[in-house]
Amino acid sequence: MLPTEDLFVYVYVLIDDLIGAGAITIPPRPGPAPACSDAELLAIALVRHLLGRRSEAGFLDEVRRDWAHLFPRLPHQSEANRRIRWLWGAFELFRRHLAAQLPEDGCQQIDTSALPVKHPSRVRGPDGWAGPGNDLAARFGRDAAHAEWFYGFRLAIRTDLGSRIVRAWAIVAAAVNERDAGADLLATGPPPPDLLADKGFAGAAFAAAQAARGTAVLVPPGKHQRATMPAILRKIIAEWRNRIEATFAEITDQMELARHGAHTFWGLLTRTAATIAAHTLLRLHLTRLSPA
Repeated sequence: MLPTEDLFVYVYVLIDDLIGAGAITIPPRPGPAPACSDAELLAIALVRHLLGRRSEAGFLDEVRRDWAHLFPRLPHQSEANRRIRWLWGAFELFRRHLAAQLPEDGCQQIDTSALPVKHPSRVRGPDGWAGPGNDLAARFGRDAAHAEWFYGFRLAIRTDLGSRIVRAWAIVAAAVNERDAGADLLATGPPPPDLLADKGFAGAAFAAAQAARGTAVLVPPGKHQRATMPAILRKIIAEWRNRIEATFAEITDQMELARHGAHTFWGLLTRTAATIAAHTLLRLHLTRLSPA
């Protein structure tokens, strides 16, 4: 990745140009124009996730201490947090603009990962963790990857197999039927010819519905299927599945989304949108810009 100062400059210029061109639209708000621009705040938020800094307040202090010559008029942390949540849709517009620069792969993947909001032992009854219209609320779910229960939501993503670019994402219920979440993600774009999915997406009805759209669904073989499957095919499927696991590792671990620190659903939505936008930027631009 680029040196930090170059990274700030690169991301800021990219965002500012897209705002100027109308590719990123900022919702109007009352009052005078703030001293610290929306482009500056968006750049700071994206760089925070690219660097894997967990604390928003801590990173603002770091910017104020080390990069004041780039951002001389930083708002107080509470104002910055409020404005960044207001800008959550700008992160998604930024991601879509970047992703559109690369044609979609013919083979894609879908999967979900746990998004905890509090430790299960601290759940004492109804709380304020609810999305729009209260039809999406934090609940208990099973995290198969870590063999443990969690309280919160799930992140569902659809990615290219080759580039690992996130093409669609959603925050869904913790105990969601993964086939329903997958169908919603696949409905957001043209159907890929091939789809690799986890065992949670196995099902004749799901496969038939996707086949009717022109998509062949492949899921990892079960125990009895593995016994009759050629070893080389088992190896290929395992390697392909590792690609989406690598994507989740980058988003939830390297960029700290699993330890998001949000206190409300809207805070979680903003952090998720910013993290996935940062991941798209990393996959499309920053890897090839890294110094040798």
